[in-house]
Amino acid sequence: MNAVTEPILSIQNLNKTFADGFQALKNINLEIQKGEIIALLGPNGAGKTTLISAICGIVQANSGTVTVAGYDIARDYRKTRSIIGLVPQELSTDSFETVWNTLVFSRGLFGKKANSAHIEKVLKALSLWDKKDNMLMTLSGGMKRRVLIAKALSHEPAVLFLDEPTAGVDVSLRKDMWKIVQELKNDGVTIILTTHYIEEAEEIADRVGVINAGEIILVEDKTELMSKLGKKQVSLDLCDPLATIPKSLAGYSLELSENKDQLTYTFDSLGDRTGITSLLDDLKAADIYFRDLNTIQSSLEDIFVNLVEESS
Repeated sequence: MNAVTEPILSIQNLNKTFADGFQALKNINLEIQKGEIIALLGPNGAGKTTLISAICGIVQANSGTVTVAGYDIARDYRKTRSIIGLVPQELSTDSFETVWNTLVFSRGLFGKKANSAHIEKVLKALSLWDKKDNMLMTLSGGMKRRVLIAKALSHEPAVLFLDEPTAGVDVSLRKDMWKIVQELKNDGVTIILTTHYIEEAEEIADRVGVINAGEIILVEDKTELMSKLGKKQVSLDLCDPLATIPKSLAGYSLELSENKDQLTYTFDSLGDRTGITSLLDDLKAADIYFRDLNTIQSSLEDIFVNLVEESS
């Protein structure tokens, strides 16, 4: 029998209500295993940043418990904070300091001994080595974003929070970040990512959590989520336009396009039968012919939008 591994991060019944009465977090429960990447998706104001801030000790929760590697964040604050790395949304960097000194200072804040080899490794991994002597004020926004990640990694955290890490950076830099995240995972770092970019979660996450109005709606393995909730569609380009859908095809819930020359059939990809074969037979029997057929799979974005709409 396999031994049950303890989660590296455990959140139980976490609640946060601000002074104005706004409840930002509502009974959050979540467990994250060592070395996994979990993406938290949610609209603005959903509670993503508040949740991260509560775990990191920046915001104090009203009730509930959070443990990191078995340590309670309230009782063992210094210990848990040293295990955690945080990349915030804001580009808050010391403009008149060099990149190298910024990382050395950040490492020292966590009580870690000087380690030039580690700082060098981090800078090279983030393509910042040639910028090590540059003052932060001279760097582009994308480079400053990399420096924030480097700062978070300077004290060798086991858990890394990335709060909108690629906000405002171009597509090529975003893809570089994805590679960096994958390399960190390969090194055993656990990563919790909040993002507005659905393709980011689709590309790199192992699990996806959807949060809305302070509540976690769902946490699911990404592949299983898309398999369970993702619908497939078959789009048929007709040889001749149809005035209406014949009654003999009413059981298929077909949709006819505005210009009447395309039929769309939606089916459950996990069902015992897709119904496509019988549909094609019935189309032929009704003397309806098509010149092209395309299959479309729902994206994670479609699934996310539907879940948020259902929970609102």
